[in-house]
Amino acid sequence: MLLVLSEEHKEHLGFLTQVDSAVVGEFGRIAVEFLRKGTNPKIYEGAARKLNVSSDVIQHGVEGLTYLLTEGSKLMISEIDFQDSVLVLGFSEELNKLLLQLYLDNRKEIRSILGELAPKLPSYHSLEWRLDVQLASRSLRQQIKPAVTIKLHLDQNGDQTTKILQTDPATLLHLIQQLEQALGEMKTNHCRRIVRNIK
Repeated sequence: MLLVLSEEHKEHLGFLTQVDSAVVGEFGRIAVEFLRKGTNPKIYEGAARKLNVSSDVIQHGVEGLTYLLTEGSKLMISEIDFQDSVLVLGFSEELNKLLLQLYLDNRKEIRSILGELAPKLPSYHSLEWRLDVQLASRSLRQQIKPAVTIKLHLDQNGDQTTKILQTDPATLLHLIQQLEQALGEMKTNHCRRIVRNIK
């Protein structure tokens, strides 16, 4: 699996060809720090003064490198796929090896940082349901109008929330069929490959 880099990212990463390997290594450190703590304009300004370029060039270079490292880490691409992805940039062999080493050294840490940044979604705790049937009303003496009321209890970060949903049996049946179809899709080879790459 190869990384897809936009022209903008290629342009941002192009700056790495103008600096020596020690600076690229420092950019890698700044990129990981950027993921941990967010952007720091002072670091960009200090590096810009040392390299005699604008701070925007430094920022774009770090952001391009951050994108390269995070996308590779997210997909857990292999060494060969990473090298093939970087080949399209037209860098020297030495710079390609340096980028590969940066990726290999930092991918586990980047994955853990990305895991912490991921939103914590609510999880299922319990469910209560009730079937209500209206048999008649003032205007209609004979009518059958069923409704299913569902009380869904969710856990999120130790807090419990409750959601109440109401639907008719036909819609509920359709929802069940769609969920069963989705579960069936998860058993296909294509989905298994995707899930393996996400983990």
